[in-house]
Amino acid sequence: MYDAILKTVILGDVGTGKTTLLKRFINNVFDSNCISTIGVDFQTKDFNLDGKELKLMFWDFAGQQRFSYMFPEYLNGTLGGILMYDITKYSSFYHIGKWLSLIEKNNQKFPIILIGTKLDLDVFREVPHEVGVRVAKSLGLNGFIECSSKNGENIDQLFESLMQLMLNNILINRREIIELEEIC
Repeated sequence: MYDAILKTVILGDVGTGKTTLLKRFINNVFDSNCISTIGVDFQTKDFNLDGKELKLMFWDFAGQQRFSYMFPEYLNGTLGGILMYDITKYSSFYHIGKWLSLIEKNNQKFPIILIGTKLDLDVFREVPHEVGVRVAKSLGLNGFIECSSKNGENIDQLFESLMQLMLNNILINRREIIELEEIC
């Protein structure tokens, strides 16, 4: 039995490393030959965090514009999100607003962490770290981190932070429901 089932969406442009990030976290492998997701991919992982048994459900969305019509249907029940860009491609950073607007347009509210990927390619960086931090704060996102699926740098920290945010959100929502029942 699980203490919580946490539905998470992973968003970002094509080639930002969404699928390789999941493969690194779920199987602890790096696959440099990942093919682009078509539509949406679904994966799960059981995880123990601070004594809580969690089932993580990941919805990995294709970055191609032609699949964006599917996006609203998959947002229902989402408890957390990862918004990704490639630190070596400014264009993927530029599209962060597009992805956030899809979430906002569907009146969804859940914790989102902004991720700069491909940290192992820092010598080819186009988006400075400080810019990522500043944009995450200005957009009201719940965190920012840079990571590498290739060498695993900051992957565990990313997912543990996101799980903690989602669990805290669940507790806050439960408390609000209890308080509303007491008032009635």
